Amino acid sequence: MSRRHRYGNGSTHAATAVTVIADVTAVILGLWIVMYLLDANRANDLVHFVQGAARWLAGWSYNLFTFDTVWLRTLLNYGLPALVYLLAGHALAARIRRIEH
Repeated sequence: MSRRHRYGNGSTHAATAVTVIADVTAVILGLWIVMYLLDANRANDLVHFVQGAARWLAGWSYNLFTFDTVWLRTLLNYGLPALVYLLAGHALAARIRRIEH
């Protein structure tokens, strides 16, 4: 078995890294949505960290939707970036994997 097949190639590793980053980003945004909807204690360090990270990750779409219903506004303002990061990250990873094949 050649070394290339045993350890994979550079594009496989790069694609995996892109996928992991996209997934972690979406998890952080999704976790904030759940914490917000369950009215998590914002004085808690973990909740505070997740809120700050989610706000930074969703900065480009923050207040994109201005519904009167706060939970719906939060769901859309953080859910849309999560979906965009997932779709873009996985599409980019698929494109990277095709480079070597």
